[in-house]
Amino acid sequence: MRTHKEYPIQDVAVFKEKLLSWSQQFYEIAWLDSNNYPQKESNFDAVLAVEAFTAIKTDYTEAFNKLLEYQERNKDWLFGYLSYDLKNDVEALSSKNFDGLHFPDLYFFQPQKIFLVIGQKVELRYLKMVDDEMDADMEEILHFSTEQNNVDKPLKDSKPREIKARISKQSYLHKVQEMLHHIHRGNIYEANFCQEFYSEDHEIQPFQVFKNLNEISSPPFSCFMKLEKNYLLSASPERYIRKTGTKLISQPIKGTARRSADELEDQAIAQALQNDLKERSENVMIVDLVRNDLSKIAKKGSVKVEELCEIYSFQQVHQMISTVSAQLEVGIPPVEVLRATFPMGSMTGAPKISAMKIIEELEETKRGLYSGAVGYFMPEGDFDFNVVIRSILYNADRKYTSFSVGGAITARSIPEMEYEECLLKAKAMRKVLTSI
Repeated sequence: MRTHKEYPIQDVAVFKEKLLSWSQQFYEIAWLDSNNYPQKESNFDAVLAVEAFTAIKTDYTEAFNKLLEYQERNKDWLFGYLSYDLKNDVEALSSKNFDGLHFPDLYFFQPQKIFLVIGQKVELRYLKMVDDEMDADMEEILHFSTEQNNVDKPLKDSKPREIKARISKQSYLHKVQEMLHHIHRGNIYEANFCQEFYSEDHEIQPFQVFKNLNEISSPPFSCFMKLEKNYLLSASPERYIRKTGTKLISQPIKGTARRSADELEDQAIAQALQNDLKERSENVMIVDLVRNDLSKIAKKGSVKVEELCEIYSFQQVHQMISTVSAQLEVGIPPVEVLRATFPMGSMTGAPKISAMKIIEELEETKRGLYSGAVGYFMPEGDFDFNVVIRSILYNADRKYTSFSVGGAITARSIPEMEYEECLLKAKAMRKVLTSI
């Protein structure tokens, strides 16, 4: 059981900055922020979870069974991630590509302290063992000076970091052509092909990088996660899947276009994306895949497409998003929903297993947490997870920084245009890493 206490907030933006700055003292941090995006289906505006009471971390072997046991045993708030390579637990697949990050394949923790920002108040959910710290923590947070407390240590090397491409442009174009050959032969209809950009032997300031990335992008599924020496700095616009009672919703993204400072041109770009046959066909194929995945654990006839190919606008890009819902069949545990739908269709392709096999052959980096999911379980078993895209991953021990971008390859794909879309998606992450 958790102690529940509420405090009013006068200036929410200032409080959130103080709260996140204060949190940097802990070894386990999960910060999820909607950035006031006018999205549907949200439990709070932002949440901070810190200081593990219990935790689970493992490789992909029996990972979902271990998570099922952990979630059912604790029945509490749990925060963490599922890496893309859990596909090897779900199907007879493997991951043999280069891995510079070395994150565990799955990591969740049960926090001692939770702060839920809802409107003009913050709700505290503490384990009883730390009841006597609640008031002192709030007092410290409210008086925390983000100017006087430098939570990131100054770095000796302040030169701009060299960002390298794991795949050259020429190699990328060649690999997309190989993907197209698979499509033309009928092996797959669509596959998400990704490439890594990385920096070696350089320290970064994770907290400052995250703040800068969030300021540039202000996405609805922003996340700062620190688990020991491993960091996720995410500006994701995409929800993977959410459970509220018996209702499930998934919101795959397929279709991207740039923004323009000129209002009329920006509207024209959004309209062109709405009418783009290639982008719509990508989106519709993934919607069909999501519907199929949800049907495995949904009540018969309950899977519905609530939105198809709607345009959502973010600070950096316009996105084409669909919303698929379903009613969960009686008796199916929350973790089984994740097992049945993972990895998400927007990051794999169709047919899913064939696409994942081809992806593994053509990509040169183990995806790891990229294109996996990050989120939380609530005590009653509800959950919400995003898709780990537009994200920077950092292993502080290895001084290795990585971000990956990709896109859906279909029969209509033009390799040069796919490469340009990758650069567009990489723009914000490259900027924050080379400007600090």
